[in-house]
Amino acid sequence: MERNEKYILLALGGNAFQTKGEKGTTENYWKNAYSAAETIVKIVKEGYKVAITHGNGPQVGTILEWMERSKDKIPPLAMDIAGAMTQGWLGYLLMQSIHNTLIKEGIKDHVKGVVAIVNQVLVSKEDPAWQNPTKYVGSYYTEEEAKKIAAEKGWVIKPDPRGGYRRVVPSPNPTENIEVGAVKKLIDEGWIVIASGGGGIPVIRNEDGTLQGVEAVIDKDLAGEVLATSLGVGTFVILTDVDGIYINFKQPNEKKLDVVKVSELEKYYEEGHFKPGSMGPKVLAAMRFIKHGGKRAMIGHLKNGYEVIKGNSGTMIIPD
Repeated sequence: MERNEKYILLALGGNAFQTKGEKGTTENYWKNAYSAAETIVKIVKEGYKVAITHGNGPQVGTILEWMERSKDKIPPLAMDIAGAMTQGWLGYLLMQSIHNTLIKEGIKDHVKGVVAIVNQVLVSKEDPAWQNPTKYVGSYYTEEEAKKIAAEKGWVIKPDPRGGYRRVVPSPNPTENIEVGAVKKLIDEGWIVIASGGGGIPVIRNEDGTLQGVEAVIDKDLAGEVLATSLGVGTFVILTDVDGIYINFKQPNEKKLDVVKVSELEKYYEEGHFKPGSMGPKVLAAMRFIKHGGKRAMIGHLKNGYEVIKGNSGTMIIPD
């Protein structure tokens, strides 16, 4: 697919809504959403057409916690529905904060509008992740509680490195964004689109073509790459809580990569420099994007988002 240099996909980390140490109040959420909106509007001023994805880890955890605490009165809902709920919740915050910031900056007429869509992402029934659930979700339990709940619900529950026991669910590889056609049409027509929130709602396709939600969590950066590649954007930007990609991270000989070719980054990836639960999926998503024909991928800190996109901060991954 031909790449459009003026189309950009921005993947916001979970810290875009709830930073470390915050309680996650409504005021916190709005403050952080407006901070992200300022970066997004600066990009719009540069003439880019923008699609946005976002994480939902803390928020889906909150919903699961609410359901766990109220289960004696209200039947809990499945994880795919919880994911859909976060897309509405966080999509609304971004949608309104971007809209209002466009007005504040006097450039509302630069775009048709801002829209958040409920978005499904396809995973395979045959993905090996189903046999090896690794993604921690929901409440913390004692060992005794964990054994009881695992027996009652058929959940896989493992010790969490941070303490206690928690449910683990599969994290299958995303293969297709179901609503990508609508996203593409909206962006082409000048809308800012928020899609694939939390990695998308995970679904499988049955033999008759029908879709079915599944209990899983898709990595939001890998899902973002699928969307970015399908849209034909030229630039894929992952904003997180570190200022770029490091090799030998937190070692005496750590080194930040400013600009790196995809083949060199792949070598570092295979050497194990990037942990599976943190930088690993981000690096993998960036490499996939470049290998699938993308022009450049960027990874950097959310607070420096505009400078990351301009190439003045973070790490830029380029083709060989």
